[in-house]
Amino acid sequence: KLPLESIQVVLEELRKNGNLEWLDKNKTSFLIMWRRPEEWGKLIYQWVSKNGLTNSVFTLYELASGDDTEGEEFHGLDEAMLLRALQTLQQEHKAEIITLDDGRGVKFF
Repeated sequence: KLPLESIQVVLEELRKNGNLEWLDKNKTSFLIMWRRPEEWGKLIYQWVSKNGLTNSVFTLYELASGDDTEGEEFHGLDEAMLLRALQTLQQEHKAEIITLDDGRGVKFF
């Protein structure tokens, strides 16, 4: 049981490190992330590169739940966090998020 001031210090440190994101302006609701989106993106891209899958297209389902990613740290990753990770790769010009007939996907470069 920490005093409120101590809790705020801990939460602010997590935010500074990129492991916490406030979900509202009043700072009453937040998301704590085990890994930052950039870290997830790096892990995903390492897997893509290691398996020679650049210039390949995947659905988000295939990445998060497919047989090919079973055993990888990002297997089972929440779709919202997966999208954030892929957005970081898109900013680095390593991937492009695309809309498919049955949902979203990603092409890796």
